Amino acid sequence: MTHGTSRQTPVRPEHGIATGLGRRSIVLVGMMGSGKSSVGRRLAARLALPFVDADTEIEKAAGMSISDIFSIRGEADFRAGEARVLARLLEGGPQVLSTGGGAFMSPATRAAISAKGISIWLDADFDVLMKRIRRRQDRPLLKTEDPAATLRALMLERNPIYALANLTVQSRDVPHDKIVDEIMLALACEMGAAPAPSAGECAP
Repeated sequence: MTHGTSRQTPVRPEHGIATGLGRRSIVLVGMMGSGKSSVGRRLAARLALPFVDADTEIEKAAGMSISDIFSIRGEADFRAGEARVLARLLEGGPQVLSTGGGAFMSPATRAAISAKGISIWLDADFDVLMKRIRRRQDRPLLKTEDPAATLRALMLERNPIYALANLTVQSRDVPHDKIVDEIMLALACEMGAAPAPSAGECAP
Protein backbone atom coordinates (compact mmCIF):
# COMPACT_ATOMS: atom_id res chain seq x y z
CA MET A 1 0.00 0.00 0.00
CA THR A 2 1.44 3.32 -1.05
CA HIS A 3 1.16 6.40 1.16
CA GLY A 4 1.46 9.75 -0.60
CA THR A 5 2.84 12.88 0.98
CA SER A 6 -0.65 14.32 1.42
CA ARG A 7 -1.52 11.42 3.74
CA GLN A 8 1.56 11.97 5.88
CA THR A 9 1.31 15.74 6.26
CA PRO A 10 -1.56 17.18 8.30
CA VAL A 11 -3.74 19.60 6.37
CA ARG A 12 -3.05 23.10 7.67
CA PRO A 13 -5.60 25.90 7.47
CA GLU A 14 -3.24 28.80 6.70
CA HIS A 15 -3.45 28.47 2.93
CA GLY A 16 -7.23 28.10 2.94
CA ILE A 17 -7.62 31.14 5.19
CA ALA A 18 -5.32 33.26 3.02
CA THR A 19 -7.20 32.18 -0.10
CA GLY A 20 -10.56 32.86 1.51
CA LEU A 21 -9.49 36.33 2.64
CA GLY A 22 -8.60 37.59 -0.80
CA ARG A 23 -8.00 41.31 -0.32
CA ARG A 24 -9.94 41.49 2.94
CA SER A 25 -8.44 42.24 6.34
CA ILE A 26 -8.82 40.33 9.59
CA VAL A 27 -10.03 43.07 11.96
CA LEU A 28 -9.71 42.56 15.72
CA VAL A 29 -12.22 44.46 17.85
CA GLY A 30 -12.89 44.58 21.57
CA MET A 31 -12.23 46.45 24.79
CA MET A 32 -8.92 47.97 25.75
CA GLY A 33 -6.84 45.24 27.36
CA SER A 34 -8.46 42.40 25.42
CA GLY A 35 -5.16 41.60 23.70
CA LYS A 36 -5.84 42.88 20.20
CA SER A 37 -2.27 44.04 19.57
CA SER A 38 -0.37 41.17 21.18
CA VAL A 39 -2.64 38.47 19.76
CA GLY A 40 -2.82 40.28 16.44
CA ARG A 41 0.95 40.26 15.98
CA ARG A 42 1.08 36.50 16.58
CA LEU A 43 -1.88 35.87 14.28
CA ALA A 44 -0.28 37.92 11.51
CA ALA A 45 2.96 35.97 11.87
CA ARG A 46 1.07 32.67 11.71
CA LEU A 47 -0.67 33.73 8.50
CA ALA A 48 2.39 35.49 7.01
CA LEU A 49 0.39 38.74 6.77
CA PRO A 50 1.30 42.30 7.75
CA PHE A 51 0.17 43.45 11.19
CA VAL A 52 -1.18 46.99 11.51
CA ASP A 53 -2.12 48.70 14.77
CA ALA A 54 -4.72 51.37 14.01
CA ASP A 55 -3.88 53.37 17.14
CA THR A 56 -0.24 53.62 16.04
CA GLU A 57 -1.34 54.79 12.60
CA ILE A 58 -3.67 57.40 14.17
CA GLU A 59 -0.78 58.76 16.22
CA LYS A 60 1.40 58.97 13.10
CA ALA A 61 -1.31 60.80 11.18
CA ALA A 62 -1.96 63.27 14.03
CA GLY A 63 1.66 63.74 15.02
CA MET A 64 0.80 63.24 18.70
CA SER A 65 -0.17 60.52 21.14
CA ILE A 66 -3.75 59.37 21.54
CA SER A 67 -3.74 60.75 25.11
CA ASP A 68 -2.72 64.15 23.74
CA ILE A 69 -5.37 64.01 21.00
CA PHE A 70 -8.02 63.40 23.67
CA SER A 71 -6.76 66.14 25.99
CA ILE A 72 -6.05 68.78 23.32
CA ARG A 73 -8.64 68.11 20.61
CA GLY A 74 -11.30 66.11 22.45
CA GLU A 75 -12.86 62.71 21.89
CA ALA A 76 -15.09 63.79 18.98
CA ASP A 77 -12.07 64.94 16.97
CA PHE A 78 -10.25 61.72 17.82
CA ARG A 79 -13.19 59.58 16.64
CA ALA A 80 -13.43 61.47 13.35
CA GLY A 81 -9.72 60.96 12.71
CA GLU A 82 -9.95 57.33 13.76
CA ALA A 83 -12.72 56.69 11.22
CA ARG A 84 -10.69 58.30 8.43
CA VAL A 85 -7.56 56.32 9.25
CA LEU A 86 -9.45 53.01 9.48
CA ALA A 87 -11.16 53.63 6.14
CA ARG A 88 -7.72 54.16 4.58
CA LEU A 89 -6.17 51.14 6.28
CA LEU A 90 -8.98 48.84 5.13
CA GLU A 91 -7.94 49.53 1.54
CA GLY A 92 -4.59 47.87 2.26
CA GLY A 93 -5.61 44.25 2.89
CA PRO A 94 -4.98 41.45 3.31
CA GLN A 95 -3.60 42.16 6.77
CA VAL A 96 -4.33 41.71 10.45
CA LEU A 97 -5.68 45.01 11.73
CA SER A 98 -5.99 45.84 15.43
CA THR A 99 -8.53 48.58 16.23
CA GLY A 100 -9.05 50.84 19.22
CA GLY A 101 -11.74 49.95 21.73
CA GLY A 102 -14.24 52.52 20.48
CA ALA A 103 -13.71 52.12 16.73
CA PHE A 104 -16.39 49.46 16.20
CA MET A 105 -19.01 51.70 17.80
CA SER A 106 -19.18 53.81 14.64
CA PRO A 107 -21.84 52.48 12.21
CA ALA A 108 -19.83 53.81 9.26
CA THR A 109 -16.70 52.02 10.46
CA ARG A 110 -18.63 48.79 11.05
CA ALA A 111 -19.98 49.01 7.51
CA ALA A 112 -16.48 49.57 6.11
CA ILE A 113 -15.12 46.62 8.10
CA SER A 114 -18.00 44.43 6.91
CA ALA A 115 -17.29 45.37 3.29
CA LYS A 116 -13.53 44.94 3.42
CA GLY A 117 -12.80 42.62 6.31
CA ILE A 118 -13.73 39.85 8.70
CA SER A 119 -14.26 41.13 12.24
CA ILE A 120 -13.28 39.13 15.32
CA TRP A 121 -14.34 40.18 18.82
CA LEU A 122 -11.78 39.33 21.48
CA ASP A 123 -14.22 39.02 24.37
CA ALA A 124 -12.63 39.34 27.82
CA ASP A 125 -14.41 39.50 31.15
CA PHE A 126 -14.12 42.38 33.59
CA ASP A 127 -11.52 40.85 35.92
CA VAL A 128 -9.17 39.99 33.05
CA LEU A 129 -9.46 43.47 31.56
CA MET A 130 -9.00 45.25 34.87
CA LYS A 131 -5.87 43.27 35.72
CA ARG A 132 -4.31 44.07 32.36
CA ILE A 133 -5.34 47.73 32.29
CA ARG A 134 -3.88 48.44 35.75
CA ARG A 135 -0.41 47.88 34.26
CA ARG A 136 -0.75 50.87 31.93
CA GLN A 137 -1.46 54.56 32.36
CA ASP A 138 -2.26 55.47 28.74
CA ARG A 139 -6.02 54.85 28.68
CA PRO A 140 -7.69 58.28 28.34
CA LEU A 141 -11.22 56.99 28.92
CA LEU A 142 -10.21 55.45 32.27
CA LYS A 143 -8.66 58.59 33.76
CA THR A 144 -11.61 58.96 36.10
CA GLU A 145 -12.18 58.86 39.85
CA ASP A 146 -13.44 55.26 39.60
CA PRO A 147 -11.78 53.45 36.67
CA ALA A 148 -13.48 50.15 37.56
CA ALA A 149 -16.95 51.70 37.37
CA THR A 150 -16.01 53.42 34.12
CA LEU A 151 -14.82 50.13 32.65
CA ARG A 152 -18.04 48.36 33.66
CA ALA A 153 -20.11 51.13 32.06
CA LEU A 154 -18.07 50.95 28.84
CA MET A 155 -18.46 47.16 28.69
CA LEU A 156 -22.22 47.46 29.22
CA GLU A 157 -22.42 49.95 26.36
CA ARG A 158 -20.00 48.31 23.94
CA ASN A 159 -20.35 44.55 24.33
CA PRO A 160 -23.71 44.34 22.49
CA ILE A 161 -22.07 46.15 19.55
CA TYR A 162 -18.93 43.99 19.64
CA ALA A 163 -21.26 40.99 19.46
CA LEU A 164 -22.14 42.07 15.90
CA ALA A 165 -18.65 40.98 14.78
CA ASN A 166 -18.42 38.03 12.39
CA LEU A 167 -16.63 35.85 14.96
CA THR A 168 -16.11 35.86 18.74
CA VAL A 169 -13.12 34.35 20.53
CA GLN A 170 -12.73 34.43 24.31
CA SER A 171 -9.68 36.35 25.49
CA ARG A 172 -8.44 35.09 28.85
CA ASP A 173 -5.27 34.47 30.83
CA VAL A 174 -3.80 31.67 28.75
CA PRO A 175 -0.78 31.80 26.42
CA HIS A 176 -1.51 34.08 23.49
CA ASP A 177 -0.64 31.30 21.07
CA LYS A 178 -3.67 29.36 22.35
CA ILE A 179 -5.92 32.31 21.52
CA VAL A 180 -4.31 32.42 18.06
CA ASP A 181 -5.05 28.70 17.64
CA GLU A 182 -8.71 29.36 18.45
CA ILE A 183 -8.87 32.29 16.03
CA MET A 184 -7.31 30.12 13.32
CA LEU A 185 -9.93 27.43 13.93
CA ALA A 186 -12.77 29.98 13.85
CA LEU A 187 -11.46 31.49 10.60
CA ALA A 188 -10.94 28.08 9.01
CA CYS A 189 -14.51 27.08 9.89
CA GLU A 190 -15.89 30.41 8.67
CA MET A 191 -14.13 30.07 5.32
CA GLY A 192 -14.55 26.35 4.82
CA ALA A 193 -10.80 25.77 5.09
CA ALA A 194 -9.91 22.42 6.67
CA PRO A 195 -8.68 22.89 10.27
CA ALA A 196 -5.52 21.14 11.33
CA PRO A 197 -6.40 17.88 13.15
CA SER A 198 -4.89 19.19 16.38
CA ALA A 199 -6.92 22.42 16.27
CA GLY A 200 -10.32 20.93 17.05
CA GLU A 201 -13.54 20.69 15.09
CA CYS A 202 -15.93 23.28 13.73
CA ALA A 203 -19.10 23.76 15.71
CA PRO A 204 -22.15 22.24 14.00
